[in-house]
Amino acid sequence: MSRTRIRIGTRKARWTRAGVTGAAAVAIAAALCPAATATATAARPAAAVPAPVPERYTAQRLVWEPCAPGATLECAPMTVPRDWHHPGAGADLTVRVSRQRAADPARRRGTLLMAAGGPGGEGLLRPTGFVKAAPKIAEVYDVVGFDQRGVGRSTRVSCQDDAEFADFFAGDFRDRSPAALRRVLDNSRKFVAGCQARSGDLLPYLTTEQTARDVDLYRALLGERKISYYGPSYASKLGATYATLFPRHVERVVLDSNIAFDGTWEEFEKGQPMSFQRRFEEDFLPWLARYDDVYHYGRTPAEAKARWEERRRALGARPLTIGGGRTLAPNQFDNGAILALYKGGTFPLLAGALAALDHWDTATDEERRNVDLIFGRYLSKEFLAEFFSVTCNDTPWTRDTAQWVRQTAEDAARYPLMGARALAFAATCAAWPAGTAPRVDVTGEGLPPVLMLNSLHDPATYYEGARRAHRALRGSRLVTVTGGDHGQYLEKNACVDAIVDRYLLTGAAPDRDTTCAATPLPVPAGHTAR
Repeated sequence: MSRTRIRIGTRKARWTRAGVTGAAAVAIAAALCPAATATATAARPAAAVPAPVPERYTAQRLVWEPCAPGATLECAPMTVPRDWHHPGAGADLTVRVSRQRAADPARRRGTLLMAAGGPGGEGLLRPTGFVKAAPKIAEVYDVVGFDQRGVGRSTRVSCQDDAEFADFFAGDFRDRSPAALRRVLDNSRKFVAGCQARSGDLLPYLTTEQTARDVDLYRALLGERKISYYGPSYASKLGATYATLFPRHVERVVLDSNIAFDGTWEEFEKGQPMSFQRRFEEDFLPWLARYDDVYHYGRTPAEAKARWEERRRALGARPLTIGGGRTLAPNQFDNGAILALYKGGTFPLLAGALAALDHWDTATDEERRNVDLIFGRYLSKEFLAEFFSVTCNDTPWTRDTAQWVRQTAEDAARYPLMGARALAFAATCAAWPAGTAPRVDVTGEGLPPVLMLNSLHDPATYYEGARRAHRALRGSRLVTVTGGDHGQYLEKNACVDAIVDRYLLTGAAPDRDTTCAATPLPVPAGHTAR
């Protein structure tokens, strides 16, 4: 019998707490307990194997209705316990779930659950786009999704108002003056205080492990003995956690653009300043220089980088007001680039926005809309609330703020694009009340071959971390894509799509790790070939 090893953290929480037949309900309750034997290596032994699931959860019926008028995607509310380890304590939560039925019921082979990235992304409506992009999969699978606890139409977490969110990202994170550092640290503490004031009775239970147990309840209520899974970005960690806790309940698993789920969030996030800087300097700047005839931003990567820094300094001295009255200052300048680096297809939009800033007074309406699209719409207060709740709760963080000030000074100097803001993010988790989420060690034991996808220069889920996760998930197959995009499946890469489709349709994984060439970066309109 396989074994799931769960290490229970000893950190003490400081939060203040604010139809199915009976026989089927018993069967569902039994199925919701992990099939593997769990061993706890620290205190809180009751957490190693959750308490029996009360019938009010296992006996519920999902009441389906169209997610929108005329839609074929169905939605339903699902009731889950606030704390799976103590299901009788506290008010229940609502998780909204969705289902797109297989297009060919006679050939239906099961259910494919997909989850959203982030943490903080909304997944409820994603099956609609997925089935359009993957018609072969949609023919034979019910494709289901959900908004995980804390997000979207499920029970939501709240930490900030609009002004507080704007203030969190205001100014210039590169400023290391004592006053600027105090402001960053104060904003991080204010964020945590806002979470406690608005959602204190919910926050401790916004974890990957709790969400994985929500997923298994959903599986059981669908009447499925096993499900298949597709998860990009953060959803790779959720998928690895779910498969580890419930190895007998998974059939096929695709993890796309992987969080380094072999370690802690702190360890993973420490690597992101490097990977975003690499993507910026080794992919975007050379591309921008190659098309100097279009953007006039410098004929070499060094010239383009110098022009970037010049514009950034100018925005520090004189911020711009863009669409909706939003401010474009150095931090927004960085954030826009960070977001655009996820996909090579957005390089022309970022480059066009940079060029428009050089003639802002005469920029066209279309150019101004593009600037707002790139630099004015980074994340949201709802996304940030869930992101910090999960990443700060899941695994321990160093709580020594002075250490973070020292380390992030090095990151800001060496990897300024994202390293400059690292203090704001780390200081938030350093101020977060210590959590009690169990640590789930992913090993791959008892699982079928898991298919993993990752590009070499992915800025968000960097390849080095994906390799570590691949080694931890024994028996997995890694498909390496030579480019730098974040997200590989259904991104017009025939090599990747063929491997994933074959795996999901037949169960056949590659015999060994393999490589796919990336799709070429775009050629901008107006370029004259030489």
